[in-house]
Amino acid sequence: MEEKEYPPESIEAEVVEVLKTCYDPEIPVDIYALGLIYGVDVDEEQAVAVTMTLTSPMCPVAGSLPPEIQQKIEGKVERASQVKVEVIWEPPWSTDMMSEAAKLELGMM
Repeated sequence: MEEKEYPPESIEAEVVEVLKTCYDPEIPVDIYALGLIYGVDVDEEQAVAVTMTLTSPMCPVAGSLPPEIQQKIEGKVERASQVKVEVIWEPPWSTDMMSEAAKLELGMM
């Protein structure tokens, strides 16, 4: 998965920095590097929408991780007027979505 680049001063870039501080408790790699984030969109009113997935529908943090992510973004990205985190299952997550650094960290390369 290729990581999308955002201008450093953009709200999207701020959101990505927050996402890089969120971890799946079972995997020592942040959720952004794991490829769990499918999109970060900001509309003209500075509302943030994060589209993400989980490693599986049976993930034990399915109920707690998305609200935790939303709260972190709301607390750290002051310019965001509102934050919505949506979990989707298509396309299904696979290890191919992980960054090179995440694969290296987990000994997959």
